[in-house]
Amino acid sequence: MNVDVLVAEIGSTTTLINAFDDIGGDRPRFIGQGQAPTSVAEGDVRVGLFGAIEDLKKNLGADSFSYGEMLATSSAAGGLKMTVHGLVYDMTVRAAKEAALGAGAIIHQVTAGRLRRADLKLVCEIRPNLIMIAGGVDYGERDTAIYNAEMIRTLEHKTPVVYAGNVENHEEIQLIFEGSGHPLYLVENVYPKIDLLNVEPARAVIQQAFEEHIVKAPGMEYVRDMVSGSIIPTPGAVMEAAKLLYRHIGDLMVIDVGGATTDIHSVTEGSEEIARLLVSPEPVAKRTVEGDLGLYVNMRNVVEMIGEEKLADELGFAIAPIYETYRAVPVSDEEIRFVERLTREAVLHATTRHAGSLRYIYGPTGRRTVAEGKDLTTVKYIIGTGGALTRLPHRREIMASIARSNESGKLLFPKETAEIRVDGHYIMASLGVLSMRHPEAAYALLEQSLQSPA
Repeated sequence: MNVDVLVAEIGSTTTLINAFDDIGGDRPRFIGQGQAPTSVAEGDVRVGLFGAIEDLKKNLGADSFSYGEMLATSSAAGGLKMTVHGLVYDMTVRAAKEAALGAGAIIHQVTAGRLRRADLKLVCEIRPNLIMIAGGVDYGERDTAIYNAEMIRTLEHKTPVVYAGNVENHEEIQLIFEGSGHPLYLVENVYPKIDLLNVEPARAVIQQAFEEHIVKAPGMEYVRDMVSGSIIPTPGAVMEAAKLLYRHIGDLMVIDVGGATTDIHSVTEGSEEIARLLVSPEPVAKRTVEGDLGLYVNMRNVVEMIGEEKLADELGFAIAPIYETYRAVPVSDEEIRFVERLTREAVLHATTRHAGSLRYIYGPTGRRTVAEGKDLTTVKYIIGTGGALTRLPHRREIMASIARSNESGKLLFPKETAEIRVDGHYIMASLGVLSMRHPEAAYALLEQSLQSPA
């Protein structure tokens, strides 16, 4: 059996292989999926990759198997760890953070102003895969970013550095890192003017740096030889898919409730009415990661948010026995109901943190309404991806509960008219990386997955 494209998703625990055919035709097809445990611990991720391909062959009933090209996403070896260092937290720091998150990074440290010894000590302990320096609007303040660059240059661990600050510093930054051993990427300012975000150029460079320097899980260098296109962070691939959909169908948000985190990607400019009230700008494409909201690793955190007694009363059964046999994939009816309730809580908390809100300011002229954060009020589609929101029986009702939970009316949530869609084939990340080489085929496959009876 021969297929056009294989896309590998090399995760921290599981490696997936998705097969696609007729990529150049009028109706490209999703052929099937295979999976196997990721084999970082065995010293070579290819073991898990070949295991997933064998599982795909078995699922397709194929004796032999070949493919035209292979693409890949990766979150193995902890994903893309970053630290971000800017000038003013609500301005350049926030802009740099938005760029990093949208590229698929996991941010372990954020600092504003000049780096202190304690900050540098923490950078050393984190050992990030990538460091971002920002600070100063173009032709504005220069010294903080230069000082921070000089401090980061002294680090023994020669981490790649992305500079996305005041464009006037480019030559100076190049001189600072010349001969330092730190690979340097210069990019457009993420905050070139007051109230203007420019995060997309930095996102593209972060993904480039990820592929060139960071994909270093054992055996990944051999996978790089097997892959035709880019290897990008898995969350960044989901963002690419979301942006592709936005260009075709309009404003949307994508929710992925996982075992350890809950990710939300939104692509929307929001309403003109709310834009006039915004205190500070928001990117069109925004990603947030809630590291305390998960269904397996962080299950007890979510239970505590609900309250153990309240949860037991709602479900009508004792939850203590579930703890004893709890597993990543629920099987019994009670386990499914338990996980569905946790998923709903994670979705609502994550959306509240992702979305903005209205608040009142009182001054000499009376009360004034302002808006802070991301405006989701014009979102037309709420899309579920990931294991929970593509497989749980009441996944659609869980996502529909977002709009109904805005009782105060002050949260900038989607309205009840937003349509619920499900990534039925669970292939958004694969299609995000596919879209970088075959955008038309990727969109057609996204349409098929969102229309599947999931």
